Amino acid sequence: MSPGSAAIRPALPQPLRRLLPSAGPVVVAVGDGDPALAERLLQDLAPARPALVLLFASDAGRLGPVSRQLRAGLPEGCRIVGCSSAGEIGPGGYAADTVTAIGFPARSFRADVCVLRQQEQIPVSRWMARLRRFHAGFAPDARRSVFGVLLADGHARQEDVLVATLDAAVPGVPVVGGSAADGLRFGRTCQVLDGRRQGGAALFILIETDFALAEVLFAHFSPTGECAVVTAADPQNRTILELNAEPAAQEYARLAGLDLARMTPPDFARHPLLLRMGRRHHVRAIRGVTSDGGLELMSVIEAGTILRLGRAEGLTQGFADAVAGLPRPPVMILGFDCVLRRLALERAGKLDRMSAIFRDHRVAGFNTYGEQHSGMHVNQTFVGMALMPPGASPRGAR
Repeated sequence: MSPGSAAIRPALPQPLRRLLPSAGPVVVAVGDGDPALAERLLQDLAPARPALVLLFASDAGRLGPVSRQLRAGLPEGCRIVGCSSAGEIGPGGYAADTVTAIGFPARSFRADVCVLRQQEQIPVSRWMARLRRFHAGFAPDARRSVFGVLLADGHARQEDVLVATLDAAVPGVPVVGGSAADGLRFGRTCQVLDGRRQGGAALFILIETDFALAEVLFAHFSPTGECAVVTAADPQNRTILELNAEPAAQEYARLAGLDLARMTPPDFARHPLLLRMGRRHHVRAIRGVTSDGGLELMSVIEAGTILRLGRAEGLTQGFADAVAGLPRPPVMILGFDCVLRRLALERAGKLDRMSAIFRDHRVAGFNTYGEQHSGMHVNQTFVGMALMPPGASPRGAR
């Protein structure tokens, strides 16, 4: 499978757009090969007079120039924040080779951004002090809803500490987010703020809105009876060295019934390792096999951890059920969806079905290397924030 094989949709010859009702966000996607890319984005974003624009693109090189062009064409004070992706979620559902933009109109939203630098060095005390000052300076209006969005550096591999720091520094603020990606190459990722690249940093956005909020969380796995103990690990590099006192990749292949010599990312996506925390099982996704037979993960791991092999269930319907459980139909869902979920859907032949569900429920966002919510870094999960009209009648009411 080539690095770009998760991409299923060609570059768009014309901008694909969705203008959402009730002063809601504007979502527009343009093929990244379009010579008038920024102009086409501005055509739909500018009339909304946004306070914030989120940008997601498979081609990291596009982000800086497009961000600068948008800044010149949008109202003064509009924050433009973006990151590279492993695919986008736009007006038509899953997309690739696009620049997807989400504009949050100033009449319904207020936003500001805190840059957490040197993510690889995890300066927790400095981050915490900066976050507390940032939150105090933002001075949220108690009459409105507030949430946070985190765009982490997926290459730095320090999201577990980062989200725990956020949870401690700004308690009571729901935070969702995703780790910036680089397709399936797992190389350097890119974050931009107001036209400038922010190497090695995480971008934390506070958003205040008139809309009601509800978090959406969906993982399509349940544990099997196959269990393994991590008997040796390299936590700093997120690598399992041994499972059940055997070389990690060899033992994983045995448990999952896979050919050790032919394991690929779609195999890892279909047979994840699960860690139980409280009442939930969370995926510890496999990034690849190391040269010495270890398993490199996308989340932190330690020796002594008990893991179970997972199996896929309800790849598409489970998400639809989660959205149906919201108190009100959403105007939009800002979504962060793991690239390994996308690969599992592709392998199962259900990618188009999931795209249609995303389109019907107005999901917009990107495919990530990891997802963040409630002080946790997880994998192979959909994490989102639903924006719902305030004061609207609940579902089913007449």
